[in-house]
Amino acid sequence: MKVVLDTNVVMSAIFFGGIPQRILSTSLEGGFELVASAAILKEYREVCIRLHEQHQGVDYLPALAMIEAAATIIEPSALPAPVCSDPDDDYFIACAMSSGAKIICSGDTHLLNVNGYNGIEILKPREFADAYLP
Repeated sequence: MKVVLDTNVVMSAIFFGGIPQRILSTSLEGGFELVASAAILKEYREVCIRLHEQHQGVDYLPALAMIEAAATIIEPSALPAPVCSDPDDDYFIACAMSSGAKIICSGDTHLLNVNGYNGIEILKPREFADAYLP
């Protein structure tokens, strides 16, 4: 199963734990195929740097390195038209469409509002964990 993780899920996993950490750990252990693009990895890194200023006790670099090593990196095709009301979220839709991923795990309202677009299910972390994690 291919899954795209939104930045908010990855940041919550790295900096705060809980269900997002379970999701990320499951992916890194091979429980599902994490799919990302260069743009998504860049966003992960940029947001980690910003969050690290507030949470200096968290060493995010090992987690980012594991994500970059474990993820299937694809070059997504451009979307024919904007999908989300926040254009930055279209990276995640394009990544899912180009990779064949049918799930995006996100807590972002802009993405959740387009649930079902092109057959892609957008699930909140709790919903994803309940449906797909052991």
